Amino acid sequence: MKTFKEIINEARKEVKELFPWDVEQRMQENKELLLLDIREECEYSAFHVQNSMLIPRGILETACEEEYEDSVPELINARDREIVVICRSGNRSILAAQTMQWLGYKDVCSMQTGLRGWNDYELPLINRRREIVDPDTVEELLNAGFCSTLMHPDRRTLQS
Repeated sequence: MKTFKEIINEARKEVKELFPWDVEQRMQENKELLLLDIREECEYSAFHVQNSMLIPRGILETACEEEYEDSVPELINARDREIVVICRSGNRSILAAQTMQWLGYKDVCSMQTGLRGWNDYELPLINRRREIVDPDTVEELLNAGFCSTLMHPDRRTLQS
């Protein structure tokens, strides 16, 4: 049996990682860069990197293949594009990037430290209304576990 940490560390051996400041530079250098946010929709709605595409981790594999109803043509056709996978802390994204490599994506990497690091580096995040979200607000939301509480209301009583 392996722990989650062990699985993440094994994936790190296979997947290239970029820090947020590296991703910012890649965004400036490559206008075709695909930013793929794999968090849940409630997380993405609250804050995300501008121009990122939302594909929740739970449907990633089927979004990458034509024969499924979750398929996303832009993602299917991006196997040769540079892709940066983003999540909250860099754990889900490294597993997603590894999976995408197995599916034939040639230039995919994970953003190390995730949106926590992006926010710490004070890079802009926007909400679903395309308004810039204050970094302190993002920090509060990250620390509150707001999405898991919304998705699992019974957790509120467990945390009290």
